[in-house]
Amino acid sequence: MELTCESSNLDDYLEETEEVDYGHFSIKDISAELYSQSLNEIEFVKSAFEFVRDNISHSWDIQSSRITCRASEALFFQEGICYAKSNLLCALLRCQGIPTGFCYQRLTLGDTPDTGYVIHALNGVYLRSIGKWIRLDARGNKIGVDAQFSLEEEKLAFPIREVYEEKDYPVIYKTPNTKTTAVLLQNTDCITMYRYGLPSDL
Repeated sequence: MELTCESSNLDDYLEETEEVDYGHFSIKDISAELYSQSLNEIEFVKSAFEFVRDNISHSWDIQSSRITCRASEALFFQEGICYAKSNLLCALLRCQGIPTGFCYQRLTLGDTPDTGYVIHALNGVYLRSIGKWIRLDARGNKIGVDAQFSLEEEKLAFPIREVYEEKDYPVIYKTPNTKTTAVLLQNTDCITMYRYGLPSDL
């Protein structure tokens, strides 16, 4: 799939927002630590991706009722659904000047269409060293989910199944989708929200 950018200005993918609060001391500390341990841009992006994927639990996987939204919240509580985890990865990367945006997929909530559809969030990252955007999904791996950092072939958490009318949205957005942010702010129980409250389209 050919990715397209919402904006042609890379600076738009470096802005701090309420959800991508990379000025928060905790974000700056972790980002700087990961950056200092990396030899180059690609190694840093891989390190930040794996940090969010492996160290921030997906709230549904741990059956937590807590809802996080801002990057600093997901980092503090060490959990969040894909919407919050994509905010965190974006913040860690933007903090070091790596242009990062938001990408989306429409997936079945369960294994089959009768379970309904939900919007899933991941990130688009621009690597200046190779002049290329790549997509990374820091949702968190588990049995049946194996997202990896890759410069050649995408290794996302959820391959699209067109037979089930799942879809990739090709746009790399500058900011989180208003629907995905609103659902985090308007709900109080993550389990209920995840089962019944996630948006089904952009």
